[in-house]
Amino acid sequence: MGGCFSKPKPVEVKIEVVIPEKERSKEEMSPNGKASPLIYKVNGTARHYHLEEHPIASNPYHNPKDVVEASVCHVKDLENGQMREVDLGCGKALLIKESGEFHAVGHKCPHYGAPLVKGEVHLTGGEAAAGQHQPCSALFPAGVLSKGRVRCPWHGACFNIGTGDIEDFPGLDSLPRFQALQTQRRTKMMAKCISLSNYNLSSTNVLIIGAGAAGLVCAETLRQEGFSDRIVMCTMDRHLPYDRPKLSKSMDSHPEQIALRPKEFFCTYDIEVLTEMQVAAVDVKSKIAVFKDGFKMEYNKLLIATGNTPKTLSCKGKEMENVFNIRTPEDANRVVKLATSKNVVIVGASFLGMEVAAYLAERAHSVSLVELEHVPFKKFFGERVGRAVMKMFENNRVKFYMQTEVSELREQEGKLKEVVLKSGKVLRADVCVVGVGAVPATGFLKQSGINIDSKGFIVVNKMMQTNIPGVFAAGDAVTFPLALRNNKKVNVPHWQMAHMHGRIAALNMLAHGTEISTVPYLWTAMFGKSIRYAGHGEGFDDVVIQGDLDELKFVAFYTKRVSRSWRVGTRTAFHAESRRSDEVVAVASMNYDPIVSKVAEVLAAGRTIRKRDVETGDMSWLTGKGT
Repeated sequence: MGGCFSKPKPVEVKIEVVIPEKERSKEEMSPNGKASPLIYKVNGTARHYHLEEHPIASNPYHNPKDVVEASVCHVKDLENGQMREVDLGCGKALLIKESGEFHAVGHKCPHYGAPLVKGEVHLTGGEAAAGQHQPCSALFPAGVLSKGRVRCPWHGACFNIGTGDIEDFPGLDSLPRFQALQTQRRTKMMAKCISLSNYNLSSTNVLIIGAGAAGLVCAETLRQEGFSDRIVMCTMDRHLPYDRPKLSKSMDSHPEQIALRPKEFFCTYDIEVLTEMQVAAVDVKSKIAVFKDGFKMEYNKLLIATGNTPKTLSCKGKEMENVFNIRTPEDANRVVKLATSKNVVIVGASFLGMEVAAYLAERAHSVSLVELEHVPFKKFFGERVGRAVMKMFENNRVKFYMQTEVSELREQEGKLKEVVLKSGKVLRADVCVVGVGAVPATGFLKQSGINIDSKGFIVVNKMMQTNIPGVFAAGDAVTFPLALRNNKKVNVPHWQMAHMHGRIAALNMLAHGTEISTVPYLWTAMFGKSIRYAGHGEGFDDVVIQGDLDELKFVAFYTKRVSRSWRVGTRTAFHAESRRSDEVVAVASMNYDPIVSKVAEVLAAGRTIRKRDVETGDMSWLTGKGT
């Protein structure tokens, strides 16, 4: 917590970092959902990696003292709503002034190390001289601060400025919080399980099927909220939970490099993880999960977070060696090894397919990408953005074969040699990566009585509850009511959304009655450039572009005709009125941070962004003066 002194002249803002003696020499893990119990922890850097490719490590200040006190600025140096990165002598902090009060928290997002105070976009001298229209993101000289929380400009994680608590994802840790002239208000510590020796190995209070982001956040949230009974996670994977998006963005990463938590974390907080264990069926009446090897486990509360299963090719030769669906770190590592200086064919211009193509472009002899549509990402980003991205890939030696499919995979001495297309084209191929989409991994639930829709997704309500009491579901395998789209049931297979699903499920296992209301947020990284995206643009009608697509500096607003209704009259005598208007339902950008995070905050506040406003350049919606 920040504050200020009252001195004759000048008035200064000071930050104190208090380091308890007993905690000075040890590293304490920061629980999900609440600020780190050790306030002297700071966000480190990502060794020699690109900041957006590897999560940062948390390290104590160098050479800490019992109390570090630093005068960082004068009270009048910051206006309400401003943020500043300040040097404490032993590290940096983010100083924030809102509603006349100062707050001080960590200066970098714990997810991938994004500097929270950055975000300003400057036009070059040449652009200014040419009279280029100034994009709206140039309006932001600092990070995205709104109503007591700061949102990361890279991937959209949100943190409470008073406590440091993480309020939206991705990421697992909160920001460290600093104090000034006030007693540190300690947040709750994570609970531990009470005497595991008393438990029957074949029963648990909470069983979590799946060990991705949703499952891990659920387990951590339960412990953080004081739950002290047994928690068991089970996964088909051989590894502890890891950062799955890295499998296509940073393909040579080893499992220990992308682990979300170290092994010691699970031991410390008594979260049991059963690896290489597949659930074959669930008996919801008896509350028993049956594993593939015959083992049975009773549960009281169940979370199903099994994610999805990649689709495979249906053509001849699909089972041969060197044809990959990337599901594990070992898959990704092997593709990189086999692809180096060889010919690679990627089937499917999906996020996975495009990210793999970008990663291998500099390593392989050739990269060819086969896609049924005529433009990559057309349904998601629109044709104009898709063409701009396609051009970027072509400039980096990726060859596209569009509006065709694979008809056959040919081998030589048992290994892949050629990929034959339905167009008749034959491509040389030493490695083939398949990225043609996925289906929910819910086949084992067909006879369970749990409500599954026609596409195989588990149907849940706003509290992530299924139709069966005590059974929750989260992540890529569910459809849920999205508040942003008038509670339409949608499937949002985003890393950030899986985190939030896990938290909401955990809170409602504890009968908190918490409903999900987050704004979807995703990102993709290709050739050192990132596209940010917020909202839910499925079925958009039009795209309004600001900036320059050719220069890959743009903002794309996705609009849709939306119907809104309201009541007019008194409590006893009223009638309904409605109107249809074109509104922004999603936004994407490249090289214009933090516009996407700003739009996410506007949408999260329930405010409307009208199509005509972004077309005319009226930015009143940014400040809350719009609808």
